[in-house]
Parts: sequence; C-alpha cells; structure tokens
Amino acid sequence: MSYYDEKVANRFVSFVEKACTHVKGPLAKKPFLLEDWQKDYFGKLLGTMREDGCRQYVESFLFLPRKNGKSNMIAALGLYMLFVEKEPGAEIYVAAADRAQANAVFSVMKSMILNQPLLLNKCAIYRDSIVLNNTNSFIKAISADAETKHGFNASVIIVDELHALPNNELYSTLTSSTGAREQPIIVGISTAGNDRGHLCRDQYEYSKKVQKGIVDDPSFLPVIYESEQDDDIFDIETVKKANPNYGISIFPEYIAREWTKAKASPSAEIKFRTLHLNQWLTTTEGWITDSDWMKSSGKFDPSELAGMECYGGLDLAATSDITALVLVFPFEDGTMKVISKMWVSEDMVEQRRGRTGASYDGFVLGGDLEVTEGNVTDYKKVEADILEMCEAYKVKGIAYDRWNSTALVTSLVDKGVPLSAIGQGFASMSQPTKAVEMLIKSGNLHHNSNPVLRWMAGNAQAKYDDAFNVKLVKNKSSDKIDGIIALIMAVAEKMSNDRESEGESYYEDHGLRMI
Repeated sequence: MSYYDEKVANRFVSFVEKACTHVKGPLAKKPFLLEDWQKDYFGKLLGTMREDGCRQYVESFLFLPRKNGKSNMIAALGLYMLFVEKEPGAEIYVAAADRAQANAVFSVMKSMILNQPLLLNKCAIYRDSIVLNNTNSFIKAISADAETKHGFNASVIIVDELHALPNNELYSTLTSSTGAREQPIIVGISTAGNDRGHLCRDQYEYSKKVQKGIVDDPSFLPVIYESEQDDDIFDIETVKKANPNYGISIFPEYIAREWTKAKASPSAEIKFRTLHLNQWLTTTEGWITDSDWMKSSGKFDPSELAGMECYGGLDLAATSDITALVLVFPFEDGTMKVISKMWVSEDMVEQRRGRTGASYDGFVLGGDLEVTEGNVTDYKKVEADILEMCEAYKVKGIAYDRWNSTALVTSLVDKGVPLSAIGQGFASMSQPTKAVEMLIKSGNLHHNSNPVLRWMAGNAQAKYDDAFNVKLVKNKSSDKIDGIIALIMAVAEKMSNDRESEGESYYEDHGLRMI
C-alpha cells in the first residue's frame, strides 16, 4: 500500500522556489515559482512512497509540448537530487541525443547555481560536470554520441527530448546501471516525434497502457499532455489542453502567429501539430488537399505567356515512365502561372490501360500527356519539344536532378539551354517545397487546372525530418508525382535566380553546382 508524503513534496517545492531561478528572458535571475501542474507532477514523483518508506516511482515519462518550461523543471530536479537528497556517491546524468542538447539543460543547471551563492559555495562547476564539495557525487551531461556509455552507476537519469535519440543504446545502458541503487529515478521527457518505431513512441504507448490500467506497473509514472488527432487545431481549447503552461511561458500572440503559418503551409501545420499539440505524426503525410489545389487553379490562356521570362524544372524519370518539364512564370503581384509538358512511352500507356485509377488514356486524349513510340520514352522527341519551348518563352534556367544526368542533358547544354543541377535531398528541396505550398494555400499558383498535375498533386506524400524540413518522396507516394517534382525544381530555379541577383547563390549554399 503506497502513501503520499506531503513533507517530501513540500521540501522539493521549497528548494526550487528558494534556491532555483529563471535563467533567460525577462524573468532571468528571479525565483523559479512552480505552477500547480508542476507541483502535482513532482509531488507524485518524489512524494509517493511504498510501505518500506522508499519512493514508489522509479521511472517516469513526461510528454510535454515545446515552450512549457521543461528545461527549468528538469534542471531543478537534478539540482534537488544533488544538493538535498545527497545520496552517497550520487551519479546524476543529464542525457540527450547530442552534446548540444545535453548541454542545453546542463547550462540551465549551471546558470541556476551561478545565480545562487548558497549553491555555488557547495560545489565545483566544470565543463561537463557539477561536483558536490567533499563528496563523490556529481551531475554530468552525456550524449548518445559519447565515445563510451559504460561504467555508470546511475542514481538519477534525466533524458531530454527522448524522441531525438538515434537508438535505444544510451537509454538502455543508463537504465541498466541503476541496479545497485535503492531509490533510482529515471525521467524521460519529450515532445512528440515522427518515428513510430522509436523508443520514445514505445514509452508513449506503454504510458497510455499504464494510464488506462491495461498494464499494472506501480513503479512507472506516466504524465501526458496532448490533443487528440481529430481536435480542431485552430481552437484555443485544443491548445490549452496540450499546453499546461499556456499563458505563462507560451503566449496567445505566439500561438496566433503559429496558426497563421499552419493555415498557409502543410509543413508548418505538421510542425505546429507535432511541437505544440503533441500529436504523433508519421514521417510521411499527404502533401496538399485537392480543394486547396483547385482553389489556386487560376484559369488563363497559355498564349498570353509567349516571350515572357520563366524558370523550369525537368524531371528526367526512368525512360519507361513519365518525363516532365514544368515552367513557372512569376508576376509582380506575387502570382505564378504554370505550364507543363509531359512525355511517356507508348508501351507504358498500354501497360496501365484498364488499371483502375491508373490509366493514362484520359490524359493522352486530353492532350496533357505526350506519347512517344516504343517501349521507352523517346528523348529525341523530348529534346525537340524542350528546344521549341525555349524558343517560345524566355527561359532563364531549368533545374534538373543532378543524380539523373543523361545524354539529353549534355545535348541540351550544347545547344545553349541553361540547365542547373539540383539535388533531391532535404537541403535542396525543403525551401522550394514550402514556397510552392505557400503559393497554393494563398491561391497564387495558377496551374490552369491541368489534370495531370492535379492527379500528381493528389498522389504526393511529404516526408519531414526532425528539423521539419520537407521534401516529396516518390517511393512513398500513391502514384506518379514527376510533374510536381518538376514544379518544385522550377520554383527552386526561380529562388536561385533571385538570390544570385542579390549576390548569393542558392545552389552554392546548398552544396550544388551550376552548369
């Protein structure tokens, strides 16, 4: 039978509010006053006791969105365990995916000590450790990329941003090192991530089972702040549900700005839902809705664009699949008009005939997909059409996939077509992908309701990395997206031209080369 020791809980609160301070912003050096939800969490974690007088909770998972004061919280916990509990030979580890993240919390601890002479006089501060005077007890920052992760005898483990750990090695090594301690504490704290096969996701799922009573684990304390997947993300009550520090460390004005971004860009929406609503999302998500795409169609007569400046993207797909050239025409009012030319082999049209939702016949009959004879796309026909388009329009540059260079590229360059090689990774594609998203959401990308581009936009799946860079991925998309990739490359070419006119090169910044 467990019981609650209010004296222990109050001792923690007293230490934090008297000895710990804020370290950044307008509250820097002022006392760190705990909010009720923080007092409740630490009261349960430290003050819930077993019959033998030892702490009941050994491990805890705290699932909390960004900007809810977690750095101060876990820094205060580490300092309390060092200065108040004073377990002989205490080894308190602040762990994270990399040195920078581990030092982020550790630097808060050091600043709190430097702000409080009573603490400073009782310890020595080093680059990666804080040592309690006249003892073997210490706090140490450690990262997953440390050379060695063995030889520990941990009494307290605080793992920051659990979702960012590259694997389970550091967490497993540290937790297994607590076996000789009578009352160890292991706290994993994290925001949602996008990898469902990760340690953090496992901890989240385990926490939900403990909360629901599916798993009976009295030593595990789960605390989860999140919104539901079907909640209205633009409802302030949704934000409040996920953010216990709303109005304290996360302000309405900030949320309003993030809402504006989320409404304008799918990638910004993913970022908002992950970081501020704590929603687990996969690494790939549907890219753009059909309604948003069609709202931006902007009917126009392509003949109006004759002789105008434009930028192109050329997706040289496998010879048996679709090759796409997309040209974008920027206007002073911020809009862009889009025209495209796509080619496919006769054999591929035959192969897909009769396949539900996959036949090219409708695109061919409508004149939106050019068929070349044979079982591979005829690049001589493609070259002739590209040269014809370069005659019709003032093409300033055409970007193409640098890893798919072919004799066609060489031939076009020899004939004076300005071609630029661009990679397909996050570094190269994220900015132009987000730019295209913004154009679509604002209704400024006028694609003339091209049926092939519409179909491809509906197929596209976006992939996000941990920094919320975005790119479209062909192997995860439901069908072909070649024209959309070409569109994004065309916008990248436009962005490169803009930057070069200001004296800097987009391609140089992103490790690319210009032909």
